[in-house]
Amino acid sequence: MYETKYLNKIESPAFVKNLNENEIKELCGEIRDTLIDTVSLNGGHLASNLGVVELTVALHKMFDSPTDKIIWDVGHQIYTHKLLTGRFLEFSTLRKEGGISGYSRPSESDHDVFYSGHSGTSVSSALGVAAANAISGSGGYAVSVIGDGSFTGGMVYEAMNNAGRAGSKLIVILNENEMSISGNVGSLARYLAVIRSKPEYYKMKEETQKALNRIPVIGKKTADHLFKIKKLAKETLYGSNLFEDLGFRYMGPVDGHDVKLLCEALDTAKMINIPVLLHVYTTKGKGYDPAEREPGKFHGVPRFDIQTGEQVSDGVSFSSTFGEYMCETARKDKTLCAITAAMSIGTGLQRFESEFGSRFFDVGIAEEHAVTFASGLSKQGFKPVVAIYSTFLQRAYDQILHDGALQKLKIVLAIDRAGFVGEDGETHQGIFDAAFLNSIPGVTIYSPSSYMELRSALTNAVFHDNGLAAVRYPRGEEYAFPNDFNFSYGDFDVYGDSEAPAAIITYGRISAFAARAVNRLKNRGINAKLVKLNKIKPIPEKAVSAVLGCEAVFFFEEGVKSAGIGEKTALMLLERGFSGRYELTAVDDCFVPQASVSSQLRKFRLDAGGMEAVVCRAFQENLRNRHERKNKA
Repeated sequence: MYETKYLNKIESPAFVKNLNENEIKELCGEIRDTLIDTVSLNGGHLASNLGVVELTVALHKMFDSPTDKIIWDVGHQIYTHKLLTGRFLEFSTLRKEGGISGYSRPSESDHDVFYSGHSGTSVSSALGVAAANAISGSGGYAVSVIGDGSFTGGMVYEAMNNAGRAGSKLIVILNENEMSISGNVGSLARYLAVIRSKPEYYKMKEETQKALNRIPVIGKKTADHLFKIKKLAKETLYGSNLFEDLGFRYMGPVDGHDVKLLCEALDTAKMINIPVLLHVYTTKGKGYDPAEREPGKFHGVPRFDIQTGEQVSDGVSFSSTFGEYMCETARKDKTLCAITAAMSIGTGLQRFESEFGSRFFDVGIAEEHAVTFASGLSKQGFKPVVAIYSTFLQRAYDQILHDGALQKLKIVLAIDRAGFVGEDGETHQGIFDAAFLNSIPGVTIYSPSSYMELRSALTNAVFHDNGLAAVRYPRGEEYAFPNDFNFSYGDFDVYGDSEAPAAIITYGRISAFAARAVNRLKNRGINAKLVKLNKIKPIPEKAVSAVLGCEAVFFFEEGVKSAGIGEKTALMLLERGFSGRYELTAVDDCFVPQASVSSQLRKFRLDAGGMEAVVCRAFQENLRNRHERKNKA
């Protein structure tokens, strides 16, 4: 660990309260250096974290965490908060297995209030905390820090609609760093915004109100009249203010890189007895030129060279293959449309966006809307493909069920990041989609294990299947199969001796490991075959028939066990009279913490070695049981 002037001394956020203006400036520089150095080695979210350094310092200077609850929306901009809450010595472990999380994690620190990873939740959570504080009389503040991107999701407005009626100590910090929410109101309005953010303004305002109310008969009427004039003048300068219409006192916009001004604004916000929305504006990537120039590129980054900003290339991936397929198909079919929820780059659709702008729709961080919007396109004869990460698709379950499947509309879900995602940890694992989609009637689900299978599955989903179809695929690259593996591009494939007494069933990328496990078992004298499911809903009847006569069937699933494809297969076998041994290896009733994907697969026995070990143990148990029965006889 390199030498620091401040960070290695910070045990709690109270440290920053006594720093002067120059010391705070030095601390902010030290934080930025640490962020850049660490993310360059570990990967992570850089641009957003560089943008909130001063804001985070100001928050901890003006509030008393953890008594006051600072709740970070999404949580990917929490790195400075971690450094200011005594985690500098652990910071080099960021996003590593057994290390500190890249998101908010309560088990890691009392200063992390909630687990976070999905956007738009912080205002609801903060309102709940504020309401509890009001009931208990604890007196603490609840502060939500939320980016303007999250304001494209409906849950924020649901929360604010309720919060505006609450007389609680709730402060929402709206960090504008990309979207333009406010118009250009000119120098006078900006000047007034600064004045209105100062404590003296509200002290004078309260004293004036009290003085007017003491005047008999006309006092209250005069105060009410002055309030209406002030409101009219403000609306003339700023335009209609949605936040104040919802019951918030709006403050700002304030320079989010000016710690002194931020502290004054936060001090003022604490004086107001109704919910406050403090609007700050920041620059993503602040202090690191490559990130400032291309904040999108430095949002979530792999390892990179600090001097040049050059990132470790991912090369060809399932995401890029999906993007290529979409462009190729859109050139031939004028009804193909692409929809994404603020993830055009992550889902590989940036080229589609550029080439087919009129048929590309980025709906913002609004997954529910994305699916229902797709139903409208479908109703009018278009072919909408909704590209969403598995973890975020969870938010649209109702819309998939009610607005898609029930309507029997042609909608394709392109589910990126299915399965383990590695270092992003608990909140981002794509291990639930197969199970929750499996519960919806009429849905067809594909789980390709190679780039060519991905193309085949998309073709089936877009052109051949009726109703809603989902194609789920993992993050990163395809895994290599044995040279003698023949892909049929049908509903399932069989590899190995078709008459083998043991069978491995699986789907998706781990099928490559299963094929290797079959060969390794053969070297051990165990004759097994692989049944690789390419379509996992409905499960092909012929695939079930292919293992019905086996003595032992082993299902491996890179997803949750409960309600998953493995459980469904077990039921189908049971209904058909299967009497052999059935063993299901999957993620059993837990959330999966951060680690490399290879480590996660190894831990859950979903790599070649793990599969081999499971089957070998079962055969050894079987031999032991036979031997014991023989001895008893």
